[in-house]
Order: sequence, then structure tokens, then C-alpha cells
Amino acid sequence: MPSRETPWLTIDPERRSVSINSADPGFYNDPYAAYERIRAVAPAFYWEEQRVWCFLNAADVGAILRDRRFGRELLPPPGEPAPAPRPAAAHVKAFHEVNRDSMLEREPPVHTRLRTLVNRAFVARNIERLRPRISALAHELIDRMEPSHEAELIAAYAAPIPVVVIAELLGVPADMSPRLLDWSHRMVAMFQLGRTRDMEDSAEAATREFSGFLRGYFAERRKRPADDLISHLLAAEASGESLSEDEMIATCILLLNAGHEGTVHSIGNAVKTLIEEKTNLRAAFATEAATEGTVEECLRFDPPLHMFSRYAQEDVDVAGLKLVRGTEVALLYGAANRDPARYSRAHVFDPTRAVQGSASAHASFGGGIHFCLGAPLARLELQIALPVLFERLPGIFLRERPRYRDTYHFHGLEALNVSWP
Repeated sequence: MPSRETPWLTIDPERRSVSINSADPGFYNDPYAAYERIRAVAPAFYWEEQRVWCFLNAADVGAILRDRRFGRELLPPPGEPAPAPRPAAAHVKAFHEVNRDSMLEREPPVHTRLRTLVNRAFVARNIERLRPRISALAHELIDRMEPSHEAELIAAYAAPIPVVVIAELLGVPADMSPRLLDWSHRMVAMFQLGRTRDMEDSAEAATREFSGFLRGYFAERRKRPADDLISHLLAAEASGESLSEDEMIATCILLLNAGHEGTVHSIGNAVKTLIEEKTNLRAAFATEAATEGTVEECLRFDPPLHMFSRYAQEDVDVAGLKLVRGTEVALLYGAANRDPARYSRAHVFDPTRAVQGSASAHASFGGGIHFCLGAPLARLELQIALPVLFERLPGIFLRERPRYRDTYHFHGLEALNVSWP
């Protein structure tokens, strides 16, 4: 018999079927409680509303991420031609055409070519060169808000840092950051559950606006190259191949959206956690190693991305399920990060895990060939933004309990209202 858990969660243990109203505040404000109720019944379940098999446990999530029998696109069987892509609805045509050219949506050999060309900008030595700029930006933002003794921290601090950094990395003028931020918000809305026609129309318009801007900017950079990612991509070649202009646009949009949205909510969620958990901030950021450990625990404990999908490339057995070729599966990163089989005291925030030797790699950046390209940059931004904030604004506290946005599978705050003495 189905088990009624809450008004928004129904679990049928026999069928391993679950009904979740993802738009209910009880779910998106605390999805972890739902994950544990479901995990007690089955490590994998069928989410009725999304029509997808979901995996909760860290071992299964990690294994599927690295299993080449699963991919972001469904490839044709060996020896068969690729089918023509299904035409997108006319009102979202530009968005889907751009998305199809994104490395995030492609498998080898296309993914390999695209990632190889872009990866050069994200090697550790290049990212580390951004440390002084990120630190200066964090201090500039605090200088602006410090005299008021209160702020909405998402808009005043968490959002500007990654969007300015991405703009400067691409070579786009920093004063365009507000436009980039607007485009990013509108395009990323396409990936959340329960989107509306108005959201789709807005995402399509944003895609066309940003694509048009980029085509004009590429023309400028071809005439006047600079030391920025767009110039390098225009000149890049690997194995005699370069990116087409459409692939360039898709890459820039991916870097903006992934590089901005994830980091904004990583910062916001981390600040909320550190304050609510009454963290010993002096110890948490006492050394470089302590800071790195604290950041990793923040990313594990309350990550910004909770759900990511793959397709079975062939018939495959996994976690007791027989999946036929073409089956879509969802990997629940937030659930994997709280798996008690992987982490001791999984629901406890403990920034000393690394020091104690009990830390284990979290799923927040994915894994396998699609491991987040911008992970080193996101980590650096957090390692700078968090200690600077708490050092500059000692005694910072929450003016009200923060609430999360109704944007599952992205998991971030509506607002973060804080004050300080």
C-alpha cells in the first residue's frame, strides 16, 4: 500500500514510486528530509511527476557519473547514423539550438574537442592569477555596504562576484555585468521544474539578445585580440580543429550560466549555514587548509545543484534496476552529499571533516567527463569571498530566517538579509 508521508510526498514502497510536489515550500526549503524518507525505502525511485528514475546514494551517483554506458545525449548504436534532432517548439527554437551546441549536452568525440579547447583557460595556474582581482572585488563590495550595517547579501555580494569575474574572464566589459546577470537569470530558468510559458518566452529572448551581442563582440575581437578567453577561443586549435561560431556562443553562454548561477548560491547557502550553525569562524578560516576544508564542507552540506540527468546508452542493470536503452535517469547530488553510508554524521555540518580525515569527495561538481569545468574557479571564489566577508563584518547575523527559492533543482535563497554591529 502507498505510504502517505506528507501532503506533498507520497511513497509507494512496493513499486519504488514516489510523488513529490516540488513546488511545495515543505520540499524546496528542506529537500534533505524528503531524501532521507525515500532513502529508507529504496536507494533508487521513480519520480512520478518528472517521469524519471532517481538515484540517491553516493555510491550509485558516483558510479553512474563515471559509467560510459550513460551520457548526456543518447548516441546512436555503433554503426548507425545519428538521428536528426527533434525540432524544438518555435517559441524556444534559439534556446534549444544553442543548448544543443553546448559541451555539457554532448558526448565524445564532440565533447572532447570542445572541452579540450576551453579547458586551457581553467588550468590551475590561470585560475590562481585571478586571486588578487577576486579579493579586491570582495573588499570593494563590502566597502559599499559596510556603512549601512545591513544588506541583502545575495544582491549586494554573492551575485556580483561571479558575474564580474566571468565577464572579465571572457573579456566582456565589467560594466555589462547587470545585463549579463539578467540574461543568465532568464536563460537558467529554463532548467527548473515547473517553468511557465512566460519564462520560456523570456529565456528565448535572452538567448537571442546575448547571442546577438556575442556575434558582434566576436567580430571586434577578431580585429583587436586581447588576453581574454574569447580571443583565445577564436585563435584556439586542437588537432587541427577549432570552434564554430555557434559553438563559441554556446560555450560563452554555458560559462556565464554555470559559472554564475552555481557560485552565487554556493556563497549564499554557505553564509547561511556558517551563521546558523554558529560556526567557529576564526577556526574555520584560520589557515589555507582550514579554509579549503570549510569550503568543501559548505559545498557538501548545502549544494546549489541538486539534480542532473543522464541517458542509458544501452540496456543496463544498476542498483537493482533493469534500465532499457534511452531511459533517462536523474542523479540527486544533494541526497548523495548527505548519504550516511558515505559520511559519518551526514546531516551535521562539520568544517573540520578534512582535518579529522573523515572528509570524502562530494558530488556537487558532478564527475566523469562532465565534471564541472569551472570547479577550480568556484572554489577559489568561495575561498576568498567567505573569509573576507566574516573578517570585514564581524558579528554579522541573520535578520530573518532565509527561505529558499521555488527553483528545484537549483537550490538557492530568495534573499539573505543580514546586519552587523
